[in-house]
Amino acid sequence: MIRTAPASQDGLTIVPHATCTFCGCVCDDIELHAQGDRIVRAKSACSLGESWFKYHTAERNYPDALIDGQPATVDAAVERAAEYLHAAHMPLIYGLSNVTCEAQRGAVSLAELIGAVIDSHTSL
Repeated sequence: MIRTAPASQDGLTIVPHATCTFCGCVCDDIELHAQGDRIVRAKSACSLGESWFKYHTAERNYPDALIDGQPATVDAAVERAAEYLHAAHMPLIYGLSNVTCEAQRGAVSLAELIGAVIDSHTSL
């Protein structure tokens, strides 16, 4: 459960004990200071975590899904992705360092289902 402190006099909302998932260390001692939907300070975060928090906002710059660069429904995008995966000869699931354990579990299940290869972003 995320607990937020009351906004301070300067209009900031403080979120204590935030968890950063950027690099995989899962630091959980970070205190976020937000002004509206922008994080303006990430106290106790390293430079990677601070950058990740400060430059990711709740703004909605894009539609929920795109197909060929055009807005689409999520259902249509999932259908198109399934078509690509079905047609693939050797699908690759790559990355996963910035997602939750549940998302990683889902990716592994999908890889097993479609015969995909999984690779970490740390492989060289």
